[in-house]
This record gives sequence, structure tokens and C-alpha cells, in this order.
Amino acid sequence: MRLIVMLLLLLFIAGGVVLGALNADLVGYDLAFARVQIPKGAALLAMLAIGWILGGLTAWLGVTTGHRSERRRTAKAQGAKASKTP
Repeated sequence: MRLIVMLLLLLFIAGGVVLGALNADLVGYDLAFARVQIPKGAALLAMLAIGWILGGLTAWLGVTTGHRSERRRTAKAQGAKASKTP
């Protein structure tokens, strides 16, 4: 299993190197408060990382919110059950 993970990791690293080498041109971005010129490969990698982080954050918030509401429901049900017992 570790060998497969290592080979997959090396494949993605090689793909990243190739992507960076093929997209070495500079791209200008105007951010309203600053102008930045970075290589296309770096811009693609940065946007991929930002998308991955935001997607993970969204998934985590969705799961956390669901768990929180489930805990409230369980606590409410247990509270009602405890108040009914003499």
C-alpha cells in the first residue's frame, strides 16, 4: 500500500514539474491594490491549493453543522426523557 502511495505521489510531483515547465510564461494579475506578475504554473498551483483548502473547509463545516444539530436533538430527547421519569 505504501509503495502505491509513494508511486502516486511521485507521479503527481512529476506532473507538477512538467506543468510548471510548460507554463513558464508570466501572467499579470491586477488585484485593485497591487499588480502581481507570476508564472502560469505557479498561478495554477496556487489556485489549485486554494480550491482544495476551501473545498475541505466547506466539507468540514457541513459535517460539523450536521453533527451539532444531531447532538442538540439527542440532548433535547434525553432531557425530555429524563423529565418524564419520576
